[in-house]
Amino acid sequence: MKTHRNLTVCFFLFLFAGNQAVFPAQVDEVVGIASEVPSDQRSVSIDQGYMVEYEEKIPGTDITFTMTPIPEGIFTLGSPDSEIDRNVDEGPQVQVHVAPFWIATCEVTWAEYHAYMKTYEAFKRLHSLRNDSEQLKTLAAARKYLEAESIEVDGVTSPTPLYEPSFTYYPGEEPDQPAVTMTQYAAKQYTKWLSGIIGRQYRLPTEAEWEYAARAGSSTAYSFGEAASELGDYAWFADNSDDETHPVGLKRPNAWDLYDMHGNAAEWVLDGYLTDHYASLQDEEINVSEAVVWPTRLYPRVIRGGCWFDEATQCRSAARHKSGGSEWKISDPNLPKSPWWFTEDPATGVGFRVVRPLATMDDALKRKVWEADLERIRLDVADRLDEGRGAQSGADQRLPDAIEELRAAGMID
Repeated sequence: MKTHRNLTVCFFLFLFAGNQAVFPAQVDEVVGIASEVPSDQRSVSIDQGYMVEYEEKIPGTDITFTMTPIPEGIFTLGSPDSEIDRNVDEGPQVQVHVAPFWIATCEVTWAEYHAYMKTYEAFKRLHSLRNDSEQLKTLAAARKYLEAESIEVDGVTSPTPLYEPSFTYYPGEEPDQPAVTMTQYAAKQYTKWLSGIIGRQYRLPTEAEWEYAARAGSSTAYSFGEAASELGDYAWFADNSDDETHPVGLKRPNAWDLYDMHGNAAEWVLDGYLTDHYASLQDEEINVSEAVVWPTRLYPRVIRGGCWFDEATQCRSAARHKSGGSEWKISDPNLPKSPWWFTEDPATGVGFRVVRPLATMDDALKRKVWEADLERIRLDVADRLDEGRGAQSGADQRLPDAIEELRAAGMID
């Protein structure tokens, strides 16, 4: 088994029209691209050379995550009628063409997500300095950031502090355990923040992309075969988790070196949930962009992979889960309910991983994958900001230096 490497998932979504890419096949950064086949790491051949595994560091921290390249291919989405314990929403099966992408080898950890949560205090402090010209004279990085800040383009809302952390943290909150219980909106904003401060585009995978990566070339119930009796070698689930999450990357990976695709934390994807969605995709072969369900309702939305308290059948590659609504926020005393947090099981088992596109996303696609997709969510966030219960600011490559300067000056923790 590979040594554990803390990662964030990077996924690449090429959009297609027929067999032609909507976006030009240009590489947005040289990171992750090699001109020759490396001998000691995974690689995927592309026109520009080779996509390779790489390690990314979150600016302003010592936190790293690893991205793994995934090859282009055609796979069968969903499960066959013969699969034991399958659900009706897993079919009929569909042939989907997926372009190559990078994906994080592990789920986003609390170390990674807490780095994002800390922007709440930093954003508030930066806003208080905006009209303090005297203090800004001694804060060059903060001044540079504020002079260039563009909330309209780069604006990110930071998650508010948890009202009652015990609801979120009872399954574990160690830095190497998967972060859980955030809403899909909060997960999407995390990917926008990460993209802004690093300068490469990260986002959530779509449902089809997630299953393609989880299967890793397999067509069986699990990435390793049909036998649920072997799941304990690959996953933390109801039979072996002791009612808690575990550090990422401890179990065996799938054939593409991805850890915890079964169990530990279930994972958000971009799609809204429709029971009969696959029935609407019955062409001979479709491109991955055609399989996406862009949400039009607040819930349900799709969650994949199963988590630490799920049974083995719920951790199958094709198993689909859906988010709840108000029943997932009963313990939240705020009105409106938090746009950033859930408080009840099963949401305490839901996290995410990120992907990175090879091709640059245009503005329309960036809005879809990063921003609130419903007016109700936008209004909830706006109410929080108006009442001082939220914080919003620009997230670009100047932000980490500004935050570090505030920390060095003792202005934030």
